[in-house]
Amino acid sequence: MNNDFPHDFVFGVATSAYQIEGAVGEGGRTPSIWDTFSHTPGKTELNHNGDIACDHYHLYKDDVQLIKNLGVGAYRFSTSWNRVFPKGYGEVNQEGMDFYKKLVDELLENNIEPFLTLYHWDLPQCLYDEGGWMNRDTLKAFEEYAGTMVHVLGDKVKNWMTHNEMWCTAMLGHHQGIFAPGESNFKNALQVAHGVLVSHGMAIRAMRSTGQDLNLGIAPNFLPSYPQDPDKERDRKAAANFDGYFNRWFLDPLVGRGYPEDMLNLYGPLCPKVESGDMEIIASDIDFLGVNYYNSNWYTWSEEDKLLHTASVDQPHLEWTADRDIYPEGLYDTLERLYKDYGFKSLYVTENGAAYDDHIDSLDSNRVHDPGRVKFLQDHFDQALRAVKDNIPLNGYFVWSLMDNFEWAAGYTIRYGLHYVDYDTQQRIPKDSALWYKDFIDSGK
Repeated sequence: MNNDFPHDFVFGVATSAYQIEGAVGEGGRTPSIWDTFSHTPGKTELNHNGDIACDHYHLYKDDVQLIKNLGVGAYRFSTSWNRVFPKGYGEVNQEGMDFYKKLVDELLENNIEPFLTLYHWDLPQCLYDEGGWMNRDTLKAFEEYAGTMVHVLGDKVKNWMTHNEMWCTAMLGHHQGIFAPGESNFKNALQVAHGVLVSHGMAIRAMRSTGQDLNLGIAPNFLPSYPQDPDKERDRKAAANFDGYFNRWFLDPLVGRGYPEDMLNLYGPLCPKVESGDMEIIASDIDFLGVNYYNSNWYTWSEEDKLLHTASVDQPHLEWTADRDIYPEGLYDTLERLYKDYGFKSLYVTENGAAYDDHIDSLDSNRVHDPGRVKFLQDHFDQALRAVKDNIPLNGYFVWSLMDNFEWAAGYTIRYGLHYVDYDTQQRIPKDSALWYKDFIDSGK
């Protein structure tokens, strides 16, 4: 097994707070929008929720050992805003802050570099009740949260991300309504997206103002959008429209280009209200861009879609995981585009992974065979290495996920983990993919 990545390339695993922590009523934590959403009947598969999840709040030391045993050098995780600020702002909950201090110390003691994400979709419910991301006070609260976290942890945590997958926050939560808080209003979704982007810039400035030596970024998700028939102008336009909706709307403002002109024209009166100075704030300088990549889509022109005029087209030749098609080349295409078209000086794959229908071996209770995930990771690592060899500044790769967890609206019905979690006993069992990942990393040492 060959690992030809540079010796300083960062390999890691990733999780997020609501998906693994549990202990939703402990330590001074107050509800987030995901607590409310998952406890609303019919919103998640089998009405699952994150009340217990992987009980990471109590088992974090064991989980750090899982990370150490993999041999990876870094761990990407998120902090629960409402665990640190029960009211969303103001007085810090010391018990909540102490949990993250202990987690960080445990990581560092085991030579694992923390990569901390401030927001992975779990907005404090009390802030949502006051207007959420459409209320400028929420943006100020996020700025306070970011500055406070860096003030407390910045001497130990150097790598920070403001937001995870802003498209999901805005569009899945406020347009499609399938994620918390479950709204279905496209105009509001665009305003939410704007608020999230402004809060990102405000947080970057707040963290910079501490004077600490930090590596600051953000982690959008990307969905490469290809025309079903590249020779058809309308298919090319359909793909461009979806690219503007999913990728460019969130990416262009980060580099000072503002919102894409073609999308502004397409959205018309639906466009968000932009206050003076907002676009300059969004474009605050970052050190790296996180890249969350899972799959790609192909599009053809559709009159049925009155806004984007797009329809996705299944690709019969592609294999599938439990929930997505598999197209490793889309990872390379995304990394190349971000470097050549946008000029990002540092990139990390901050999420990439696959869900499969994993089961404990009936003959060996300590084995979980997942050959599909092993091949998925091999093929995507090949594309990442291809990017590195082409001098694209890719500096790290975080596999989603360390362990099976609460997968949002899908609840516990799909498994993305390198470790199998028995939710009744909280036992963690390394899957074959975890053993493969460890061998892969060892082969590069």
